[in-house]
Amino acid sequence: MDHIKEAVTVEEQAIAAKAAAKKLALLTTADKNEALLAVAKQLEQEYEAILTANDMDMKAGEEKGYDAAFLDRLQLTRERINDFANGLKEVIELEDPTDQVVSEWTLDNGLHVSRITVPLGVIGMIYEARPNVTADATGLALKSGNAIVLKGGSSAIHTNTAIVNVIQEALQQTKVPADAVQLIQSTDRKETAKLFTMKEHIDVLIPRGGASLIQAVVDSATVPVLETGVGNCHMYVDESADADMAIRTFLNAKTDRPAVCNALETLIVHQAWLERNKDALVKALQENGIQAHGDETAVQVLPGCTPAAEADWANEYLGLDVAVRVVDSVEEAIDHIDRYGTKHSEAIISEDEDNVSKFMKAVDAAALYHNASTRFTDGHALGFGAEIGISTQKLHARGPMGLPALTTYKYVMKGNGQTR
Repeated sequence: MDHIKEAVTVEEQAIAAKAAAKKLALLTTADKNEALLAVAKQLEQEYEAILTANDMDMKAGEEKGYDAAFLDRLQLTRERINDFANGLKEVIELEDPTDQVVSEWTLDNGLHVSRITVPLGVIGMIYEARPNVTADATGLALKSGNAIVLKGGSSAIHTNTAIVNVIQEALQQTKVPADAVQLIQSTDRKETAKLFTMKEHIDVLIPRGGASLIQAVVDSATVPVLETGVGNCHMYVDESADADMAIRTFLNAKTDRPAVCNALETLIVHQAWLERNKDALVKALQENGIQAHGDETAVQVLPGCTPAAEADWANEYLGLDVAVRVVDSVEEAIDHIDRYGTKHSEAIISEDEDNVSKFMKAVDAAALYHNASTRFTDGHALGFGAEIGISTQKLHARGPMGLPALTTYKYVMKGNGQTR
């Protein structure tokens, strides 16, 4: 397998990506789809090379003592690589978000005005030990007509290099320029930081990872940032909640895949519900190996529950730990979420429509759930196809960012000699 072409500097890679973006913007939907299919097939064929590279990163991670959640995000299997390929095939089936006429009208003087969706241009993607982001972000970028400059964490350098080698090798046989996908291989932080300030080459930065990574990009960047957020997600079990539903959705949100951002981190329960259902909740915690960290009431009621420190209420555990808060009303639950939430995903389990309405109107988050698990805050699960991240900000894009979030628009005016 050919190796990717190394540029001398990050700036050269950004310049190459910008030139590729100009060519990419002129291609048809069919051209882009053919390229994505070629990449998907190449990933399926070259899985052994990717797994060999991943083994190197996994061994290094184990030697450095990375925790189980980190290693789970880093590890690849043939099945996960096939998931990358299938994700790209799903993106092929999605509508091309570019060249869409959002609105149009004609002025009194005959000048016709159209508002049309166009690619952002060049996306800078900064992320940690998530090799799936390498494939997912590339697919979404290319389908939406954008070039992408990838900067994954050094812990996944061999894996990401192998994946991008495969992608570029596949693109060489298509109309999409191979330079449209760049991977920064430098481990020099000063060199990488140049990506944050190259407004002349990079149109937007998307950081995806932990709070410290996201904040570092936001604080350092002069390039516009599409900020993704960490997920301190809550579930409030109301007094009226059905016990079986509450425990089932809680377990799914907490244990289905604890290391992801839409996993539950804090369980808020109404005291009256807890008094009626404490035995069932204790059984669920114990059978699933969940360690509770609770307030004074939770510690008294739940065997094995340890006292929660202030940090527990804001912690994104990314494992089988959960903070437990006992409250007397939906208003108290809302206040707790408002204080500690990260505006990601919040759920209420309740049969009281008034309380549900209060929760939905008062809680400020990108995704709200009634009688459902928070695990659905995901582009694929919500029918968007693969996502490039979950935005917790309010400008341009919010929630799972799929293809439409990677476009902007321009106004196109057509006339026959109008002057002003």
